[in-house]
Amino acid sequence: MPVTDQIGDFITRIRNAGRAGQKTVDAPASKIKFAIAELLKEQGFVEDFIRIDDDVQGSIRVTLKYYRRQPVIKKITRISKPGRRVYVPSGQLPRVYNGLGIAIMSTSRGVITGKQAKKLNVGGEVVCTVW
Repeated sequence: MPVTDQIGDFITRIRNAGRAGQKTVDAPASKIKFAIAELLKEQGFVEDFIRIDDDVQGSIRVTLKYYRRQPVIKKITRISKPGRRVYVPSGQLPRVYNGLGIAIMSTSRGVITGKQAKKLNVGGEVVCTVW
């Protein structure tokens, strides 16, 4: 069955795998999913990710990170959805969990965190929040 929200599916797979205690999770690959996985790795929410090539589009394997048998990602939420896109200007960037979490944004400068968007003074679409 085709999925209409690829990013939402990716986020849900990560959330469900963390709750189930799985070490890795696989999802179909795309450029924005690699960018999201790269940000999650840079910010310390996941251990690593790799691309698995096959004949079709490939897949991405994300290795989840745990601390004392609890997933590091406590909550990951999709904000902007296909039916309702959420855009914010540079002056109204979201603050997640009082600064302990991150907002992943799609901007004209690429997929970046909310803190990076504030430094660059750019707004954009809020893809998801993580803490």
